Amino acid sequence: MLFMVIERFRPGQAAAIYRRFRDRGRMMPEGVKYVSSWIEPDFQRCYQVMEADRADDLKGWMIHWDDLMEFEVVPVMTSAQAVEKMAPLL
Repeated sequence: MLFMVIERFRPGQAAAIYRRFRDRGRMMPEGVKYVSSWIEPDFQRCYQVMEADRADDLKGWMIHWDDLMEFEVVPVMTSAQAVEKMAPLL
């Protein structure tokens, strides 16, 4: 499954986030795959697409970062998957 993870950086923590990433990497558990991400220019939020079997699988990754940011996890699908799912209804 794909998940859009919206990370809200805690005030003043952007540099600490990037420092930890530089020093330790993403720190993802097995079974969780990074797909892509986008950062707001003011370093307030990051929009990250992750792949995992279940949303609960992301907890092992988020625990390494929850002191620096808050998370919102939204299940998503690709546009191609949406077209396939909707095809019988058209």
